[in-house]
Amino acid sequence: MVALVLGLVMGLAVWGIFAGIRMYRADAKLPSDLVLALEVGATRTGAVDSLIDRMGMRYAPAVLRLMGPKLVAKYRRKIDLAGNPGGLTIDRYAARRAVYGFLGGFGGLLMLIEGHYIVAIILFAFAAFWTEVGIWSAIRIRRDVIERTLPDFLDVLAVVVSAGLGFRQALDRVASKYEGPWADELRITLRQMDLGMSRRAAFTELRRRNDSEQVAMFVTALQQGEELGAPIVDTLVSLAKDMRRTDAQNARRKAARAVPKATMMITTFMVPATMLLLGAGLLLGSGTDFSTITGK
Repeated sequence: MVALVLGLVMGLAVWGIFAGIRMYRADAKLPSDLVLALEVGATRTGAVDSLIDRMGMRYAPAVLRLMGPKLVAKYRRKIDLAGNPGGLTIDRYAARRAVYGFLGGFGGLLMLIEGHYIVAIILFAFAAFWTEVGIWSAIRIRRDVIERTLPDFLDVLAVVVSAGLGFRQALDRVASKYEGPWADELRITLRQMDLGMSRRAAFTELRRRNDSEQVAMFVTALQQGEELGAPIVDTLVSLAKDMRRTDAQNARRKAARAVPKATMMITTFMVPATMLLLGAGLLLGSGTDFSTITGK
């Protein structure tokens, strides 16, 4: 049985080598968004990720077919929420899934045959989740950056609007002075408005692209103020104050959750280690003759 499995593994390895050579020498036709990601996003990603994308791009359509339309739509939204890190698109994601899945699955199968079950589980987990880790991390970091930027942005926007500029012009002026994900989102919204989309629809799309409570508050306040005819400056100032109050409450909640964790770490590790260190120091400093105990 073991010989049969080893023969199967060797056959897969030989097939993979020849398939890689054929893929390298062939002129593969790529999906349009993957071509754009490889050309435009080449400077936004590292050499390793670019190599992984080129290795797996031939198998991206097959991976997308296996995922199905609902799962593809779900991950397309996740990539949007992450801000397309490194020029990532849904086809580029599928290419990485193919490569990481093959490497992790092949390595896990080898470790399973050798009897290294823990290493095999780690490699199988790598095959299944490594592509997701980068997206999850990018979503969290991007949301935190936007929520830190938004209150100061609203204060500056309120000052510019109160100076006499219209809201559309003020938004463009202030967004041009900022860098980062929030400025990118605003530029996308402004370009949508330039192309004929209504302001309400453009800001609704802004809220859909960002999984952030503060962005939702910003869009809702603007739309309600537009419906009720409330002064935009007062709305922006009040919204910035509410966001800072929410940030302070979240910081207090995080601090309250951190205290029990720190206490558990201290009582579990630091206190026993300190007691052992003090006991050993007292014992060694007492001048006790251990030869009567050890017999040496």
